Amino acid sequence: MIRLYCVDDHPLILEGLRALLCFERDIELTGETRTGEACLSFLVHHRADIILLDTLLPDMSGAALCHVIKRNYPETMVLGLSYHKDGPGIHEMMESGASGCLMKNADKEELLKAIRDVHNGHTYLSAGLEDVWQTDDRRTRARQLNITKREKEVLWLIANGHTNLEIAEKLFISSDTVDSHRRNLLGKFKARNTAMLIKCAIDNKLLLSGYH
Repeated sequence: MIRLYCVDDHPLILEGLRALLCFERDIELTGETRTGEACLSFLVHHRADIILLDTLLPDMSGAALCHVIKRNYPETMVLGLSYHKDGPGIHEMMESGASGCLMKNADKEELLKAIRDVHNGHTYLSAGLEDVWQTDDRRTRARQLNITKREKEVLWLIANGHTNLEIAEKLFISSDTVDSHRRNLLGKFKARNTAMLIKCAIDNKLLLSGYH
């Protein structure tokens, strides 16, 4: 039995979830609330396998609540709920340890699949959210490494086999400038050579869809 707890400040969402889940034999809706504080109070005395959590609550962000839940109750999984695929909080929710995010306009079939996938240890992202998450993740990683837009352009062209001269022609800069960018990238990634540089960029998911 999957014990599910819902946190959302919209009564219609909570009512809809009750209606969708009431006949599922393997899912038990153990409770619901509209605030993060009430959720934390519930968890002191009760157990939940999965918490369906709105990305934005009246008293705190979904990401902040997710962080506390995963810190204090690591066995409890969190599945985020969002109205908009490009809305605030999705990236933060995933960074805080959520096992996935689900759009609020999802149908019953997708809701049940998401709950069961997450319960089985998988990550679930509604259609369209995976691209948003990967794009945000690449941008965050680039910021953490202090990679500039120009360096990302050079990195992409290096990874696609272009020489310094070819890169210079494509970006309308000098070959010496390209070489300077290459050295800076090697330093930021702590890479000894170009092959290691490309591997590090792939590991950091910075080459998934070009430079943007």
